[in-house]
Amino acid sequence: MTTPADVTDVRDPELPGRLLATERDALIPLLRSRPDADFALPTAACPGWTVRDVLAHCSATLTRVVEGRLEKGVFSPESNDRDVAERAGWSNAQVVDELERGMTEAGPVIGKAGGVLDMIALGEWVHAGDVRETLGEPGAYTGAALADALVLLARITREKEHVPLHADLDDFDEPVRLGAVAGDGPPARFIGDAATLVRLYAGRPLNGAGYELAGAEAERLNIFG
Repeated sequence: MTTPADVTDVRDPELPGRLLATERDALIPLLRSRPDADFALPTAACPGWTVRDVLAHCSATLTRVVEGRLEKGVFSPESNDRDVAERAGWSNAQVVDELERGMTEAGPVIGKAGGVLDMIALGEWVHAGDVRETLGEPGAYTGAALADALVLLARITREKEHVPLHADLDDFDEPVRLGAVAGDGPPARFIGDAATLVRLYAGRPLNGAGYELAGAEAERLNIFG
């Protein structure tokens, strides 16, 4: 299995699909086991959206990827709201079915795109964490796909020339290096668990998690805006 310390300048085109498939195998059975009332719960990570809305957004996004419907402005807030609204008449089971298909079929498409769609795979994994947290399930922003998610996060932040950061994670023996190559000064330094690191980069509520961050403000790490 790839580990965060294995990040190189060579992109693994199979990683986004592997990330989605691993999360699919854990998330879909969980969703199918939950009552309909749980789909109406509001999410703290996505204010104004319920669990169902987040899932509908995710399934719509992956369906667009599979069908090649990626027109200009496709992932704007307005476009996202339209995608969710289009599924308002669907049953919860239909939304979950579409999500399962998307998490299965979008990976190869993202893999062949050369990297421009990789952030979609990471975003879908983060949204799965949003749902887990709302449902009170363990493993929000962790789980079996965590190592692949961190590799993808490290690559995306490096390509975006984001804030240089050295992360010493409680969950891994080796540090993770994120963002651009440090220039004249040392990189920022993070000490804490991987889930908290993901929350910082995804702009998610920290829920009182303890961590140390030196050399950068937490707000500067958010890559999703």
